[in-house]
Amino acid sequence: MADPKGFMTTPRETPKRRAVDVRIQDWREVYEPQSMEHLQKQAGRCMDCGIPFCHEGCPLGNLIPEWNDLMWRGDKDEAIDRLHVTNNFPEFTGRLCPAPCETACVVAINRDAVTIKQIELRTIEEAFDTNNVKPLAPDRLSGKTVAVIGSGPAGLAAAQQLTRAGHTVAVYERAEKIGGLLRYGIPEFKMEKYIVDRRLAQMEQEGTRFRPGVNVGVELTGSDLRSKFDAVVLAIGATQWRDLVIPGRENKGVYQAMEFLPWGNKQALGEIEVPPINVAGKHVIILGGGDTGADCLGTSVRQGAATVTQLEIMPRPSEERPSSQPWPTYPMIYRVSSAHEELDNRLFSVSTQEFIGDGNGNLKALKIVETKFENGKFEPVPGSEKELPADFVFLAMGFTGPEKSALIDQLEVELDERGNIKRDENFQSTSEGIFVAGDAGRGQSLIVWAIAEGRSAAAAVDRYLTGETQLPEPIEPTTRSLIV
Repeated sequence: MADPKGFMTTPRETPKRRAVDVRIQDWREVYEPQSMEHLQKQAGRCMDCGIPFCHEGCPLGNLIPEWNDLMWRGDKDEAIDRLHVTNNFPEFTGRLCPAPCETACVVAINRDAVTIKQIELRTIEEAFDTNNVKPLAPDRLSGKTVAVIGSGPAGLAAAQQLTRAGHTVAVYERAEKIGGLLRYGIPEFKMEKYIVDRRLAQMEQEGTRFRPGVNVGVELTGSDLRSKFDAVVLAIGATQWRDLVIPGRENKGVYQAMEFLPWGNKQALGEIEVPPINVAGKHVIILGGGDTGADCLGTSVRQGAATVTQLEIMPRPSEERPSSQPWPTYPMIYRVSSAHEELDNRLFSVSTQEFIGDGNGNLKALKIVETKFENGKFEPVPGSEKELPADFVFLAMGFTGPEKSALIDQLEVELDERGNIKRDENFQSTSEGIFVAGDAGRGQSLIVWAIAEGRSAAAAVDRYLTGETQLPEPIEPTTRSLIV
């Protein structure tokens, strides 16, 4: 184990974020470097508890106490080996995962959890810095071909696993660059895009073939896929966004979050100077209090918005773990993201009634009302209506499932009652040889679940193609996070 008394003698400390007035002037990641000595002390807080509930909190089954101990001892090479055993992309999860492993940490029963996420991130970054992330090309090829549709975390995980198993894998992406939501949905200040590019370079060296700019279902049909490939993995995500159809929706200035965020990323990378959706000097309202809403907030601040207000229909969560969500579940508590440090103007328990136009087709204001939860639904509070000035409104209210594209019909796959692609216990859809990984089958979820799904789906495809597999299967299609 690590330091036997570390969890008692060393307080939890996370890396400091750059000063707000400095970081909002650029698009770089918000965290300052943390010394190795400081990180080792944090790793020493892992108490080797005997029954590591952090494993249950992590759908990948990361061997957390093992690499905590190795980093505490300074054995960086062995630590990255143990980390890569279960996680293809710890540099992604170490930045973007909300860390359900930490809320399941045994230390967190009565004190602050181990900084698992930061130790994971530092382990992989140390490996990249020392050129210790090597391509793992297969010794032989199987002669089988697989198409992966979608290049988000699920698609990339499935592709890497199948490539290493010896299959010839082509990843198709309709956007101009590979990366999916990692590239176009995650702001630069949360994860700089060279992080994605360096992992893609490793995958190319292993033999994975990338095909960006191909709209599968249009330029490449379902029958084309069946004729060219022995198996297909659908990792197309849950990109069908939830809309808000209320009076005034047609006014110019109301956009979905994913219509706004990709332009912010292009601006951050210098690919465009002034994006088509530019909130500089404007009044912005964000509908939705989750991570996507916070991403819109941070992007709006960096573009120079005059005001930004974030609305949430739910009441303000408590700052302490609710009794109804005991350890080791992931609690719904009040959280302050880096974006909220920069500008926190959140309104809770409010609902939107109308987008108000200026008479010329442009958005002018938003009509809202306070709500209270009664009889199983949110009811408006009489007399609480008011208007907020708004030049732009961004809808960050989640996604309802995969897009109902031509590809779905061409491959003749069925959908379940929630609108996700139906699959069996082997991640196979209702159409033979067509497998489903990630949000397309699970519904909107976390990056760590997407990677776990990609790894498990890859094992199922490998078994389908060869009759057996040695690839790990961290989860089943029906596995869900621990809830009360």
